[in-house]
Amino acid sequence: MRYEIRVDGHMSDTLAEAFPELDRVNMSGQTVLFGSVIDEAQLFGLLARCQSLGLHVVEMRRMPE
Repeated sequence: MRYEIRVDGHMSDTLAEAFPELDRVNMSGQTVLFGSVIDEAQLFGLLARCQSLGLHVVEMRRMPE
C-alpha cells in the first residue's frame, strides 16, 4: 500500500529524518510525505510520530498502486 501524508509547513531536513521510510517534497506551504506502508500498524505509527512531533496533518490518503 502506498500512502501520502500532507502536513502544514515546510519540514526541515532534520525533522524529516524522523521519517526515514518515507520520501518527501515541499510544495505550496506544505510538506508531502509519501511511500509504501506495510500495514495499518505502521500507518498509525506514522500518524502518532507526526502528532508527537507537533506536526499538523492536513490530509492522509491511500495512493493507487
